[in-house]
Amino acid sequence: MKVCVVGLWHLGTVTAACLASGGHKVKGLDFDQQIITDLKNGQPPLFEPGLEDLVKEGLASGDLDFSTDPAEAICDAQVIWVAYDTPVDDDDKADVDYVVERVSRLFPYLEAGQEVLVSSQLPVGTSKRLEDQFAKSRPGIDVSFSYSPENLRLGKAISVFTHPDRVVIGVRNEKSRDVFAELLAPYTDHIEWMSIESAEMTKHALNAFLATSVTFINEISAICEQVGADAKEVERGLKSESRIGPKAYLGPGGAFAGGTLARDIAFLTQIGEQNDLPIHLIPAVRFSNDAHKNWPRRRLAQLLGDLAGKTVAIWGLTYKPGTDTLRRSSAIELCQWLLSQHVQVKAHDPAVKSLPKDLTAIQLCSSPLDAAEGADALIIATEWPDYQAVSLLEAIAVMQSSIILDANRFLVDQIKSISDVTYIAVGKAV
Repeated sequence: MKVCVVGLWHLGTVTAACLASGGHKVKGLDFDQQIITDLKNGQPPLFEPGLEDLVKEGLASGDLDFSTDPAEAICDAQVIWVAYDTPVDDDDKADVDYVVERVSRLFPYLEAGQEVLVSSQLPVGTSKRLEDQFAKSRPGIDVSFSYSPENLRLGKAISVFTHPDRVVIGVRNEKSRDVFAELLAPYTDHIEWMSIESAEMTKHALNAFLATSVTFINEISAICEQVGADAKEVERGLKSESRIGPKAYLGPGGAFAGGTLARDIAFLTQIGEQNDLPIHLIPAVRFSNDAHKNWPRRRLAQLLGDLAGKTVAIWGLTYKPGTDTLRRSSAIELCQWLLSQHVQVKAHDPAVKSLPKDLTAIQLCSSPLDAAEGADALIIATEWPDYQAVSLLEAIAVMQSSIILDANRFLVDQIKSISDVTYIAVGKAV
């Protein structure tokens, strides 16, 4: 099947490469010439495990190509898959018009019978907005719009695309359903079919539920710390309850970061306000999560007192392990706060070789042990598997004080065999 994937950042590049690996003929379209030039040379715009190899395989087989020309990319394609990563600002407000404007650039080139599948994270009603705009600009041209909420996760995107639990697709007609069933046949036949609006709403509801779960267990954890309970034991009690289950999103740990969950919290809050609906729980999730970001700050102050002049080591800077993305990283936010408290910040991250100009006050070290040297406390901020191979005994030996903050208990197994260490985790009794 001939497919055009539009918008080549994380979502689009992964989608294009995975579709080509499944035997489809894929043309990736983006209006940024530098992105296209890099992709034609096998270089994705950001790091994702396995993505560079997959892009190069697609280029070598001839099943994958890239272009800035919409006429060339869209011509004869059965499916135009819109995969822009919707921009979001620091207040979690999404720039929906950015995506809508770029999709509207495709309208003059769309042909009768083509299927437009939107996967960008957009508020419910946006697909109808695009349908109406197209019908107005090209009256009488039969082009179907559908929606499939993206479900990729940084660091695991390729496996999630090629081996999904299920795929949600909202369609208007049986023809669209048949086309997408054929398109996804190499990966799954477990597709939840529904209306477009229900598919859009499913994405909002899913992310809001996950965000609510995170904030719920973290509030329970904060109480556990004060009353002598252990939140990990409480987690086990919850997940062994049949009405909750072992896969529930209930792990005591850090606040959720990035724009994905927060973006849908903002979408639902805005929809409630626009419709004069008294929504209380969903807006409160953001306030709870923002408050929980202060956990490492609070615990450091309890342990070290006045932070001015202290040295803190940070292991991990990226938004998640398996990516080199720094934007919306809770680790970076913590570093910036520490610097504002006149703390010397020493950091290491296996995917970060240099820092932007506004972060050069952070001392970027070549190894985890270099970062730990002389530190009054060590914080595990991004859980790279590399750190599980580091000797904590060696790290503690070069530190000024043996204090380790590990919100998600990532290194708890290594800590068990070490005495004389102050080990602090979310939900662990004071």
